[in-house]
Amino acid sequence: MKTDFKFSNLLGTVYSQGNLLFNPEGTHLYSPVGNRVTVFDLVNNKSYTLPFAHRTNISRIGLTPQGNLLLTIDQDGQAILTNVHRRISIYNFSFKSAVTALSFSPSGRYFAVALGRKIEVWHVPSTPDTNAEGELEFAPFVKYHTHTGHYDDVRHLEWSSDSRFFLSTSKDLTARIWSLVPEDGFIPTVLSGHRQAVVGAYFSKDQEAIYTVSKDGAVFEWKYVGPKRKEDDMEEDDDEDDESKLRWRIVNKHYFMQNNAHVKCAAYHADSNLLVAGFSNGIFGLYEMPDFNQIHTLSISQNDIDFVTVNKSGEWLAFGASKLGQLLVWEWQSESYILKQQGHFDSINSLVYAPDGQRIITTSDDGKIKVWDIESGFCIVTFTEHTSGVTACEFAKKGSVLFTSSLDGSIRAWDLIRYRNFRTFTAPTRLSWSCMAVDPSGEVVAAGSLDSFDIHIWSVQTGQLLDQLAGHEGPVSSLAFAPNGSLLVSGSWDRTARIWSVFDRTQTSEPLQLQADVLDIAVRPDSTQIAISTLDGQLSFWSLSDAEQVAGLDGRRDASGGRKIGDRRTAANVSGTKSYNSIQYSTDGSCLLAAGNSKYICLYSVTTMVLLKKFTVSVNLSLSGTQEFLNSKRLTEAGPDAELDTQGDASDREDRLDKSLPGSKRGDPSARRNMAEVRVSGVGFSPAGTAFCAASTEGLLIYSLDNNLQFDPFDLNIEITPEATLSVLENEKDYLKALVMAFRLNEAGLITRVFQAVPYQDIALVVEDMPTVYVPKLLRFVAAQTEQSPHIEFCLLWIKALVDKHGAWLTANRGKVDVELRVVARAVTRMRDEIRRLADENSYMVDYLLGQVTTKATQTKGALGDATGDQKLLTNEKDLGMADLMQEDEVEEDWIGLE
Repeated sequence: MKTDFKFSNLLGTVYSQGNLLFNPEGTHLYSPVGNRVTVFDLVNNKSYTLPFAHRTNISRIGLTPQGNLLLTIDQDGQAILTNVHRRISIYNFSFKSAVTALSFSPSGRYFAVALGRKIEVWHVPSTPDTNAEGELEFAPFVKYHTHTGHYDDVRHLEWSSDSRFFLSTSKDLTARIWSLVPEDGFIPTVLSGHRQAVVGAYFSKDQEAIYTVSKDGAVFEWKYVGPKRKEDDMEEDDDEDDESKLRWRIVNKHYFMQNNAHVKCAAYHADSNLLVAGFSNGIFGLYEMPDFNQIHTLSISQNDIDFVTVNKSGEWLAFGASKLGQLLVWEWQSESYILKQQGHFDSINSLVYAPDGQRIITTSDDGKIKVWDIESGFCIVTFTEHTSGVTACEFAKKGSVLFTSSLDGSIRAWDLIRYRNFRTFTAPTRLSWSCMAVDPSGEVVAAGSLDSFDIHIWSVQTGQLLDQLAGHEGPVSSLAFAPNGSLLVSGSWDRTARIWSVFDRTQTSEPLQLQADVLDIAVRPDSTQIAISTLDGQLSFWSLSDAEQVAGLDGRRDASGGRKIGDRRTAANVSGTKSYNSIQYSTDGSCLLAAGNSKYICLYSVTTMVLLKKFTVSVNLSLSGTQEFLNSKRLTEAGPDAELDTQGDASDREDRLDKSLPGSKRGDPSARRNMAEVRVSGVGFSPAGTAFCAASTEGLLIYSLDNNLQFDPFDLNIEITPEATLSVLENEKDYLKALVMAFRLNEAGLITRVFQAVPYQDIALVVEDMPTVYVPKLLRFVAAQTEQSPHIEFCLLWIKALVDKHGAWLTANRGKVDVELRVVARAVTRMRDEIRRLADENSYMVDYLLGQVTTKATQTKGALGDATGDQKLLTNEKDLGMADLMQEDEVEEDWIGLE
């Protein structure tokens, strides 16, 4: 089995904090998710996570106007410059303090960052398409200017359209105008008059007006005018005095009316004069400036809207709410959602792959069950019927039926075709279910509880409780059916695991004695072995038929790692992280995946009992338990810095209010005082064995084998020219090599010539040896030829060969070649319809012509019926014969023409 799994995507988290960005075309949305960045393709309905990771949570991201460079800055001021198209990090840099605002100039040559009260302007690193020499700079980040003057943290930066000036807003109740280069007659200007912190400041399209928005809902319009003059003083003022008195003044004042809510964020689209404001009560408003006409208001969240942005065309508005992890894209003209995603509010408890491997189901303490599409990365459905935390989920081996157990005392069965709950199982007494297992046939479901020591078994068909299995002397922590359906294995905190013959008359159980409490049980796919994880960090392997231990390994050293903020011991000696809460066998049964309350996921070989690989879940220092050694810089006399409650020192009144419930850590929607701890609550292998996913604190991490970079033997050869391709085609008669060379050159005329030169007898052989990297290209080309070329049967032979020879690959990669398959299906359908229509027209035309011949012959015989004499009759018969022959010739000519 291959073990070179690499991080490929992050699901379950769509927005954490910071700002959102649209790309210049307005089709992609960049969202910070913890210490990573996820890109949402709004046109193709897909999402992917960039591979780099910061050491702390990302606070600000910026994109160049060309859309080729992405600058991400975390809470400590560490910046990573990324090539967006290649998805690789180019340069690391430190601003040495927290960054509160970031903005690129429209010219793409400068960017401004706010470091507390200070503003710095930097040169944008040059790229080969902008640098005259065509080479990257040695030191990409070069400081250009430093501006000071604000008395509190700067919250927003905005450039003018010509990149000559930029605005800054601060919590000191002012906005300021700065120039990039010294301008004649210009001095930095202070715009004061607001009574609370200024959220945003924006230039109008003609740059004749400035709009400032403050936290208390005031919108001021500023213009460069003189003072208001009285009628008596108009004649006395001179022109020189007027010029000396010109300055930026408030000409209009507007106010948002949202009761007690305050403005959290704002955005302005200059081309369409649209102002968008997000409020603390989850409502956003859309207004037309400068008249301040209200266009639309909508409630989209239950909590604060943290950030809003508008795409370049002004059609789509993107909103981020961090408290509930919501991300929305709203098209205001049609009043419809382009994107509406929300992750789990609480920690994920368990996960399972769908039998087809295209979906992942996650359950959480928030009582929700979410279905994630792996190819697109989006949540496609959310079930909310459970009223408490959902602890386990499992699929029936046949069909699309999902079973879930919850702390609300119910086991529910879900139909994932119609997306509905069709069966609910409950016990005679109120119990909170902690584990669950489903018979492979899908006819029996079993559940265990921490309150009762019995195992309850229900019939799926009738919903009735069939039996209660007694024998454990402690809470039941894990259940698993053998894949062959004959046995049920249970684990308990009484330090035993039991094997039950559920379907036998005796229902006997075979106890397996262990050294510590059982945490999880996994059954090998061939039903010959079980793996048991215990609280002391041991993994023991037992023969299912003989009920004897066959092997064991100590996983404490492998699992330990990461020191929590409040730990007084080193990471190697800390307790609570040296065991595995979740284990699972690989599809072929050769490996075992194990994870627990540490930052490591371990992959073991079952045959040799050797650790094959360790995967680090996260390097995010914003989580507790990711660092091996505590930083003395973060230690104070009162204890670790992260454990100190600084809420009362916040400058804003609403941030100082403590709305949390006393002692509440989970299920409370208010702010946490404790740092989240890194842990993995569930792992699962995909049915194909090419990927596995892990439910962690940051979300649903997917690790997969790198199948994207398939080896192409022609990548190493630079002597591929049209002449060489034609030589291979005509002289060597190597049709496969010529076709691949034509695809490498990507010239339509050359590809068509090589394609049509392949003999129809050799089509199957050429397709069979075609590298899979070229199969999508060949599919799309054959589909285009089917619609354009007159060689119908020739194209159908190519399609048949592709489906026959590469059917398994096409099925496994259905998501990647879905577009090509749809194009082929459309081409074949169109060809079938055209042939049917042509055949119908030909048959109708033949019937019509034959009918015309019969009609004319009848009319001719009637006209000659009165004639007498053999000679005259003979003559007419000859003429009639000639006429019939002429008619038949005409019919034959028409038929040939139709063909």
